[in-house]
Amino acid sequence: MMETFILTRDIKVFYVTASAFPDGVLDAHAALHQRVPFSADRHYFGISRPENGPVVYRAGTEETEPGEAEKYHCDSLLLKKGTYITLTVHDFRKDPGSIEAAFQQLLAEPGLDPEGYCVEWYENDQETVRCMIRLAA
Repeated sequence: MMETFILTRDIKVFYVTASAFPDGVLDAHAALHQRVPFSADRHYFGISRPENGPVVYRAGTEETEPGEAEKYHCDSLLLKKGTYITLTVHDFRKDPGSIEAAFQQLLAEPGLDPEGYCVEWYENDQETVRCMIRLAA
């Protein structure tokens, strides 16, 4: 079921860029987890959008202390606060196409932020992901 979600603050995310989309997605997440020890206290993301043609995918995590992006030799971006339209996908590992299907549904909605990202926000159990796109302000 589609819902709206209010992100109340900007989130600084540092990331590893996938070599290709969709083929490099799993490798990008693996590379991120090799650099940054897994923690249940962190938020993890998949962030994508077309950039000069092809889709660029980034596997990222929230910066929990200033300077982490530099410490782990990663680039960073801001997920902007605001209203997002969302779909939650459960057990996505059992149905690899479920995340793509969720974004196809979200991308069909009017009023999306043209500068926004397709954001996968992974819940702590790593089997549930909130797929979300920011709405235009």
